[in-house]
Amino acid sequence: MSETDSTPLLSGTDPRAANALEYSVSEISTAVKRMVEEGFAYVRVRGELSGVKRHSSGHIYLDLKDEGASLAGVIWSRTARMLRVQPENGLEVVATGRLTTYPGQSKYQIIIDQLQLAGLGALMQLLEQRRKALAAEGLFDDAHKKPLPYLPEVVGVVTSPTGAVIRDILHRLSDRFPRHVLVWPVAVQGEKSAAEVAAAIAGFNNLPLDGAIRRPDVIIVARGGGSIEDLWSFNEENVVRAVFASTIPVISAVGHETDTTLIDHVADRRAPTPSAAAEMAVPVRADLMRHVQRDGDRLEGARIRLFTQARQRFTDLVRALPRREAILAIPRQRFDMAAGKLASALLIMVQRQHTRYERASAGLTVAPLLQAAKRHGERVREITERLVRAAKRRVVDLTLEMNASAKLLETLSYKTTLSRGYAFVAGTKDRLIRRAADIAEGERLTLTFTDGTAEVTADEKSTAEERKSRKRPKPAGQADLF
Repeated sequence: MSETDSTPLLSGTDPRAANALEYSVSEISTAVKRMVEEGFAYVRVRGELSGVKRHSSGHIYLDLKDEGASLAGVIWSRTARMLRVQPENGLEVVATGRLTTYPGQSKYQIIIDQLQLAGLGALMQLLEQRRKALAAEGLFDDAHKKPLPYLPEVVGVVTSPTGAVIRDILHRLSDRFPRHVLVWPVAVQGEKSAAEVAAAIAGFNNLPLDGAIRRPDVIIVARGGGSIEDLWSFNEENVVRAVFASTIPVISAVGHETDTTLIDHVADRRAPTPSAAAEMAVPVRADLMRHVQRDGDRLEGARIRLFTQARQRFTDLVRALPRREAILAIPRQRFDMAAGKLASALLIMVQRQHTRYERASAGLTVAPLLQAAKRHGERVREITERLVRAAKRRVVDLTLEMNASAKLLETLSYKTTLSRGYAFVAGTKDRLIRRAADIAEGERLTLTFTDGTAEVTADEKSTAEERKSRKRPKPAGQADLF
């Protein structure tokens, strides 16, 4: 603006008022907006966040304040989605953006493009607040932690595919116990890191058990060491909740042994390094084989000892038993005595049964049997005669019914109608003709009489009056009717 344009608007009795230019409100607002935006094109402002409000459109409105002033700020929805640090009340931050004015309310504000925590202390304070909030929800309780499988078939790894971490894990797994490894590549730091890690954990859990890509039995979330800012993705709430919701056991291996992130608290196991996570995931194959061999040797030794002890005990019991001859002596004597008595006892039994048979047969006579047979025979003859008479009556009744049906069939038969002088007329393809109108001119007709059939041709049609006026045709020339 020129010197004249920048002259303030005056009122009252000031003599300069008469020479001052007249501006509209919009012109003043535009001039102030241009001065602010040109003078503070890109600034970094440090202050404490307050009045943070998220609009339904996705925009974030807030205030930056210190001990002496307050500055309004806005973060557009597109920028808000990419922020590494989400704004919260009371958080001390450094906001980077450009100053502008809002003419509708005659105030100035900062359009924030980047938002960073103001120093390590603020970052640690935010981390502690988030840890307490998640712990209060029970996400870190030991009751929710799942045991690791002893020997997983598939190991899922969430990490960068190009770093040294994945090589260390693969090398360690190969040394200890080679397993099938699924790598879900993610960014381990940066704006997209947290979302990709959370999506990878959920993606492994969503794999079908019997699909082409088998679901892992254990998941390792790994990253190398770095500053707290570099590891901040693993402190984000969406990553912590993804680990908590995982039905697959999760091993956290983020940073070095001295580094601690929120994912370490919620994971089922925490490993100090990625290599240590691989050691937790699988046992040492050689040690396992030695254990199996040692257990097999112990089992074989126990079997041999058990067999030896059983054989010794059997030998001891055999020695304590009496001799076979002594055991069988008395039963043999009893058997000999019983065998000696058996012949005479059998003879006595036969004689007794013979005597009983003779007594019983002496009382038997043929007369009662003959009388019973005679009674039953008369009963059978009586029943037979009754059945024969009933059958004859039934035959007579059926014969009468059949004759009546035959007469009725004969009465209703078309042949009876033909015998009274009528004829059955059929056209081509045995088509039944009931009316003269159904006859086509020149059609070949078949006339069926009571004594046979005749083939005729219909030459022309005639009405009933014409047929009455004609003379009765000769019997030998019935075809002349047509």
